Amino acid sequence: MGLNCRSGRLYVDGTVGEGGHAAAILDHIGPEGELWGLDRDPEVLQTAATRLAHHTSRFQLFHRSYAQLGELLASTQIPGVAGILLDLGLSSFQLAQSQRGFSFAGDEPLDMRFNSEGSAATAAQLLNRASEAELERIFWEYGEEPRARRIARLVVQSRRRRVFQTTRQLVEVIEQAQGPGGRRGRLHPATRVFQALRIAVNLELEELATFLENVPAWLEPGGRLVVISYHSLEDRLVKHRLAAWERAGVMVRLTRKPLTPTPAEVKANPRARSAKLRIAEKMA
Repeated sequence: MGLNCRSGRLYVDGTVGEGGHAAAILDHIGPEGELWGLDRDPEVLQTAATRLAHHTSRFQLFHRSYAQLGELLASTQIPGVAGILLDLGLSSFQLAQSQRGFSFAGDEPLDMRFNSEGSAATAAQLLNRASEAELERIFWEYGEEPRARRIARLVVQSRRRRVFQTTRQLVEVIEQAQGPGGRRGRLHPATRVFQALRIAVNLELEELATFLENVPAWLEPGGRLVVISYHSLEDRLVKHRLAAWERAGVMVRLTRKPLTPTPAEVKANPRARSAKLRIAEKMA
């Protein structure tokens, strides 16, 4: 594994989700090892707790963002961990069962918050309140959506007649923006806009930037960082920050180019087709 898991050490799964990666880590570190699992979604944490319950290795689950790992380390007076994993993709539960609007396959409330118990604005509130210019910026910067301006204009026009509440309403506006010829290419026309809204609602890039700024202080010498990203915005942040740490003599990149899934892996899990994995190690 990229984490180089060893018995008796402390590892962190910063996006524990339903516990798939965490279970694999626990299998490798043995009963003397320990795992911390962090996630902003309280519902998936419950699933992870059930999935990991039979493991003999010690584990603790925390309802926190991975960017808050430093607070946990300070509160326990632990100087550093042996490895940190981030898998920045959505969990199967969030897409298929959460009913929070992450998927455009059905008709769900436009929430999109990882932590639905929090006070952050929902995707619907963002669509109904943001200016046309701000919506265009979100769709373009976070979704790299070529029709960002047209979609933003149509959103503002549509909300004057009826406020946005569900995913179907938004999909209809996006499809309207396609113009003559409709859908083109492999991606569903709503893919980029839904990605952009989710990133904006959850401040995902800000969370990742905060984490990357501090991660060397959270790793023990020789400790490893493994990050799996799924779109260019995340991967670019990871790539540039790891390169900067290497130039500063703090960390060394073990993957000069990101590892990508094989055709067989994509066939088995189509959602992994855009995954990029990068590994770095803190210098001794």
